[in-house]
Amino acid sequence: MPRPGLPKLVATDLDGTLVRSNDTVSAYTYAVFERVRAAGIWVVGATGRGARLVDLTRRDIPTAGHLVLAGGGRVVDLVAGDEPVTLLDERLDGPAVAAMLADLEAEVGPLAVMVEALDDPDAPLWGDRDPDWPWPDRVVAMPRAETLAGEVIKVFVRAHGDVDALLEIARPLIAPSKASLTQAGLGYVEICPPGVTKSTGLAVVTERLGVDPDEVLVFGDMPNDIPMFTWAGWGRVAVGNAHPQVRALADEITATNDEDGVAAWLDRLLSLA
Repeated sequence: MPRPGLPKLVATDLDGTLVRSNDTVSAYTYAVFERVRAAGIWVVGATGRGARLVDLTRRDIPTAGHLVLAGGGRVVDLVAGDEPVTLLDERLDGPAVAAMLADLEAEVGPLAVMVEALDDPDAPLWGDRDPDWPWPDRVVAMPRAETLAGEVIKVFVRAHGDVDALLEIARPLIAPSKASLTQAGLGYVEICPPGVTKSTGLAVVTERLGVDPDEVLVFGDMPNDIPMFTWAGWGRVAVGNAHPQVRALADEITATNDEDGVAAWLDRLLSLA
């Protein structure tokens, strides 16, 4: 264990970390997180999913008092009242993103682009349909100029070849002052508002709760989890199926998501406390 005692807050990624490959969360995992909350520890779901998937997210981690959504661009308080309270809502300027994409295409060639712009439950993505997209989202085919005419939440960008290679090419071309770039294991580079990461979203939560980053334990699997791994001080645990960059930053490696690695690690922690 990284340090004795218990953390004050546990933040976990969902897809690929808490959620199994068949898109379910086990009864065992639900039960362990109930024990976490009973121990007085705050639970936060930190995910790349947008607000349009908030109902699904609450189903997957019902013990969460707060959600960090859209990779940190949206933060929601679920315990402040009868209805969720939005604490943060960051957006991208669509035309500015169109200019970034033009610069990137000049370097790598044509890109497939999907845009997340709507908050409505199960709202569609806009742009280029992708038969390999792993989620059952509805994608409305739309010219890029229309998808990026106004403010957007996130933009998914794909080219032929490895997503990590595309990310390395994109970073020198798109300054951090213009956008935050990452990838979450979906085969796409994700373009988020500048300065937005899961760690900045978690910081909104911890400030609200009076929790120090050194009192935060995090779980993750993909490069979009790296900012919270470098920010959290109590402990950083990667699941066994995690990206090599995440494994390299972890204090410990637990079992895979399909083996309920997060729950198993927390179960052991609670048993030792």
